[in-house]
Amino acid sequence: MTGLVPLAAVGPSPLWYATRAGGTVALVLLTATVALGIGVGGRYTPRRLARFEVSALHRNLSVLTLVFLALHIVTAILDTFVHLGWLVTLVPFTASYRPLWLGLGTVAFDLLLAVAATSAVRLRLGQRRWKAVHWLAYAAWPVTLFHAAGTGTDTRLTLQLALYAACVALVVAAVWWRLYRAGPGRVAVRLWAGITAAALPVVLVAFMNSGPLQPGWSHRAGGATAASTGTDTGTGTGHSGPAPTDDEEGSE
Repeated sequence: MTGLVPLAAVGPSPLWYATRAGGTVALVLLTATVALGIGVGGRYTPRRLARFEVSALHRNLSVLTLVFLALHIVTAILDTFVHLGWLVTLVPFTASYRPLWLGLGTVAFDLLLAVAATSAVRLRLGQRRWKAVHWLAYAAWPVTLFHAAGTGTDTRLTLQLALYAACVALVVAAVWWRLYRAGPGRVAVRLWAGITAAALPVVLVAFMNSGPLQPGWSHRAGGATAASTGTDTGTGTGHSGPAPTDDEEGSE
């Protein structure tokens, strides 16, 4: 028909690229925030940096993480590749597109929101309660990592895999550094932390090899359908490209 461009011939929308870029940057910043918090936490103070400088850097990294996370979420909602809706940003596992893996992203976002909200009322909340909630930021990091690996259409790219490996290596190194300089006591906590740090790379590699790196992952993860992409008679204009297949996920 005259005036119609085949859907597959149109390139992905700028929002699609912005979503992926924002998510990747947010993961890197969250990794840096977590690694810094672990590495210089406790009573340790770097020799060449004042304590307030470390705290300011940690705080600024946290704010930047939330900024790029907000960019990632807003562009994902506005993009019509899949009609996610704003409810998905706060209620986990309600999306029709890759519900489990998008749900993990929502869980991580909720955890970080809890940390940000309690940090705003830190003086009223009390140091002990605030610190207990603050640990949620560390829990949000592995959840974010698996969200990115399970949802991201760039997972098969060599550079993206290298980025995941670097993020894991940085956090694991920070944990082992913290354990190395830790004093005596709390043996159970230190043992648990060491085992967790050693097991995480193994679990992630096993997951990647059995999931996102295998053919058919887009279907098994709950990829987009015609109804969810808006290419039928549903609301919205539809994404500017077709739903990604397994062959397209690495280059889309």
